Formats: sequence, C-alpha cells, structure tokens
Amino acid sequence: MDRLRVAFAPGVTPDKWARVWRERHPRIRLELLPIEEDRQRAVLDDGEADLVLARLPVDREHPTPLHCVVLYDEVPVVVASVEHFVGAADEVTTADLDDEQLVAPERSGWRPNAEQLTFPPMSDKDAIEVAAAGTGVVVLPMALARLHHRKDVVHRPVADLPPTQVGLLWKVEDDGPVHQDFVGVTRGRRASSGRG
Repeated sequence: MDRLRVAFAPGVTPDKWARVWRERHPRIRLELLPIEEDRQRAVLDDGEADLVLARLPVDREHPTPLHCVVLYDEVPVVVASVEHFVGAADEVTTADLDDEQLVAPERSGWRPNAEQLTFPPMSDKDAIEVAAAGTGVVVLPMALARLHHRKDVVHRPVADLPPTQVGLLWKVEDDGPVHQDFVGVTRGRRASSGRG
C-alpha cells in the first residue's frame, strides 16, 4: 500500500495523528479528506477512503461490517445569541433550556417541554446563524460549535446530555497491517510497541 486515505468529519482534527503517521511511515502517503457528516459511511462503501474519523453513531453492519475504535467523547454545548441567559452561566442543564426553541434536532433526541416550532433542515453552520439571530438555540458537540464560532454567539456545556463519540471506522474485509498501524497511532501506541 503506497497511500492511506483517511476521511474526517467536520470538527474532527486529525493533525496530531497525521504528523505521527508521516514520521513513522514516510513511504506511505497520507491523504486527509474532509467530508460532511452524512457521507461518513458512504466514503468507505464507495472506496473513496480507507478509514474514517467519524462522529458516531454510524451503521456498522450494512452494507458490509465495519470495525470501530472509539477515540474520545465530545461535550454537548448549547449555542445561543450573546444576549441569551446561558452566557452568564458556566454550564447549563436541560431543565435550564426547557422553555427554549431548538432550531435543529438534538442528537440524543432530547427536546425541551416548550411547544417546538418546525424549522427546515439546515447545516450546523446555518443553525448557529439562526441561534445568533435570537430565534432559538442549538445543541451541538463542542467541536462543531468551535468550528462555526461567531462573535455574536456563546456556547456553554449542557451537563446532563450524553456526549457524542468520535471513532475510527474501516471495513472488516479491508483490515490489514496499515490499518492497524493507523489505529495504533490514534491510540497513542509507540512505534516499537505491539498491538494490544
């Protein structure tokens, strides 16, 4: 294998792993491919990428089985306009947000008790723009809130929502030494250590 193609979802930063990979494997070219979150599974199925740094969950069984190594958790944050009360808090709970309008669905399925308006589907960036206008709030993984940060919004952790996870995915049928070496890099294994 003379190249390794690693796709990554928005807000996932592969830089530290890419640096280690390039030091350890100078003869295997690493290609980093930014993708939209809705393409995480498709780039593996289509053969566009060898591995994906993905925001979970992803269907790991269809159309072919995938390996998955969970790398880290992401804190959920609420994003609101700078005038919103959440700006005065260090963190909030879902009870604090019970009267709010969500401009986009929250990943775990949580909804405030207040009657919700129907917003059209929108990107994370657009949802933050709508929140900046004071129309409602959006709850996202912190990495996405930082990626699309604006001066007219604040974000605060939501203490009682489950975190999202970022994992490394690849096809079971394609598993090999190069894939396992990249897993080792993401897990912090030294070049001399065995897999375990």
